[in-house]
Amino acid sequence: MSPTPNAKLELLLEQLDLTDHINSFANFFSRETALFMQGDQELHFRYIQALDKVEFKAPPKVSDFSIIKAHLKKNGVLSFEQIFEIIKVVRYFRYLKNQNFEGLLGEWMEKFHFDERFVEIEEYFGADGLFNESLDEQLYGLAQRIKEHKSNISSSLKRLLSTSKLSSYLIDSQVHYINDEECLLVRGGFNHVLKGAVIARSSGGYFYVAPDSILKSKEQIRYIQQEREAIFYSYAKSFSAKLTGLQPFIAFVDKEFDKFDNYQARVLFARSKNYQLIKSKNDSKIILNQFVHPALHNARPIDVDFSKNILMITGVNAGGKTMLLKSILAAAFMAKYIIPMSLNENKSHIGNFKNILAIIDDPQNVKNDISTFAGRMQEFARIFEYKSALVGVDEIELGTDSDEAAALFKVILDDLIRRGQKVLVTTHHKRLAALMADREDVELMAAIYDEEQRRPTYEFMQGIIGKSYAFETASRYGIANSLVEEAKKVYGDNSEKLNLLIERGSQLERELKEKHRQVDEKLDSLTYKERELKEQREKLAQELEKQKQTLKAEYELAINEAKKAARAGDSAAIHRAMNKANKELPKEKKAKESFQEKKDFHVGESVKYHSQKGTIVSLKGKDDAIIEVEGMRLRVKTKQLKHTQIIHKKPQTNLQVNIEKRSGLKCDLHGMRADEACEVLDKFLSDALVNGWDEVIVYHGIGTGKLSYAVKNFLKEHPKVKKFEDAPQHMGGFGAKIVSL
Repeated sequence: MSPTPNAKLELLLEQLDLTDHINSFANFFSRETALFMQGDQELHFRYIQALDKVEFKAPPKVSDFSIIKAHLKKNGVLSFEQIFEIIKVVRYFRYLKNQNFEGLLGEWMEKFHFDERFVEIEEYFGADGLFNESLDEQLYGLAQRIKEHKSNISSSLKRLLSTSKLSSYLIDSQVHYINDEECLLVRGGFNHVLKGAVIARSSGGYFYVAPDSILKSKEQIRYIQQEREAIFYSYAKSFSAKLTGLQPFIAFVDKEFDKFDNYQARVLFARSKNYQLIKSKNDSKIILNQFVHPALHNARPIDVDFSKNILMITGVNAGGKTMLLKSILAAAFMAKYIIPMSLNENKSHIGNFKNILAIIDDPQNVKNDISTFAGRMQEFARIFEYKSALVGVDEIELGTDSDEAAALFKVILDDLIRRGQKVLVTTHHKRLAALMADREDVELMAAIYDEEQRRPTYEFMQGIIGKSYAFETASRYGIANSLVEEAKKVYGDNSEKLNLLIERGSQLERELKEKHRQVDEKLDSLTYKERELKEQREKLAQELEKQKQTLKAEYELAINEAKKAARAGDSAAIHRAMNKANKELPKEKKAKESFQEKKDFHVGESVKYHSQKGTIVSLKGKDDAIIEVEGMRLRVKTKQLKHTQIIHKKPQTNLQVNIEKRSGLKCDLHGMRADEACEVLDKFLSDALVNGWDEVIVYHGIGTGKLSYAVKNFLKEHPKVKKFEDAPQHMGGFGAKIVSL
């Protein structure tokens, strides 16, 4: 069996009914290896998870490299079969590297660098491992000669079969192959008409004869085969010499293939059976959700919480207690070795245990001459030798008085827990269960019995002690009702009342479980409704964002049309575009100002200029002021300012552009003095910046050139002017400037 467990492991697999599961798992390995993967199990699991997310073809079957590496170490000559084993591994890793995996797998494949010597050797072997003789002219010629001699042999035998002298001695008209020799089946006395060697006798007393007429051709074939073998050996010697120089890499790919083989076997086995992959955690807690033991078919999935130190399973006979015990141990075993299983991996949690021990079978037999109880005591004695072990004991009371056993096993279980062991037991001892139930680290679990159907349900409930239902089981399997009723009387009323109390507790627990189920269903319904509301909110948010984008596009369209009209220099078009832009823009609600008009302004006061708020930096008389608006300083008339209050806001990165109808895109300076024109131009540019224009036109005329010179110097010095240039001829030519802000 591959992978090969040792004797103790084989026994455990047999006890837990996992042998068939492991044998099925073994079929997915490419070479024989151990179940346990050496090294960091967490890292191994990460590789397995990464491999589970990609598609890949299974690796070929490959033999172990131990003998191959030993031959290369001693400079020996490998056979073609051994050389092809290396080629298969190298070819497969080259295939994986060509898949261009990302992440962890990609980093792994980057470690493989294939020497050119491998390519030189590979070309001589086909996909089936046969040597490609067509690459060697001499081998090809020898092959043709062998083919020719075989044709001669066939023709010679056909001629013999058709001769009249031999026909009376022939048993049939076929060519037989005995020990790789072509021969004819003939009767006795054939030597009068046929010369040849007797190869063998048939069951009917006839003779298999190889005719002398084909011996010469066969000798020629043997001679040619020897020549071929000599050539093959020379190739094998040459290939082995090259591979000897590649020993470190061969050792590397051998080790990496073992790792990959373990990974791919787990992934492909899980995919084929729809199993899940789960790794044991670094604690001793076991929580199983929807677990199904691989030996069972159409079984009920089990849910169990084994977080405490002891789990005691009680209840009805033939109710599945032993299978529950095996399931918990099997789950811990498979998680330890990362073997795929059927469970809900998202809600399950399986701890890690150095040893997993099972006391399940009856140790009594004729050979060891020992009683059942004595055998059980020997097995318990061995358990005390282990630390950090998961121990499962089936029918702990087997083989001795129940009252004495209850006291004895209570003490034994207490001591095992002190030693750091985790124990689960099945028992019919209500006394033992009662003695252990007062411990906080003991979990009780009972198999449920259906009173109406009078049969076990194979379901389990935690937190209660189960009734054995021995009388009901006896009736179900054919014991007369009169005998069962008599047994109940012998058993006693008090004991029966105790059983009734136990069953009443079980019934109340089942009712509570049903209520929990109903609450869970309501909770799931509320969760679904909450998810629907969340989806609706997201949908509304998307619609709102879409409307915002539409509105933004309309804004940009309106502004671009206004700019296009401005560049055209058509006043009528400018007004039409501005009117259209104002229609496209949303109307702003003017906030009520809660302050009274003041006649005088002072430095440092907060003021409002058009729709912008700013602060007075300096005053020039009563009519002129310099204000700072969002980092820009503007020279304005005080009559254009209004008093307001300072509202401190948190810094924002939002930029809002307000375009007012009265904002112009052209400035006419004709007839002004230089200083007056500069003052008007300064105010015009300030208004244009505030209103969001990035390109304006200034008319100054040609005249004497003084005004043109003053405008150029002013524009050169202005900090917000990016560039300016003479306007096109149809817009004023040298008498106007196009200014970019």
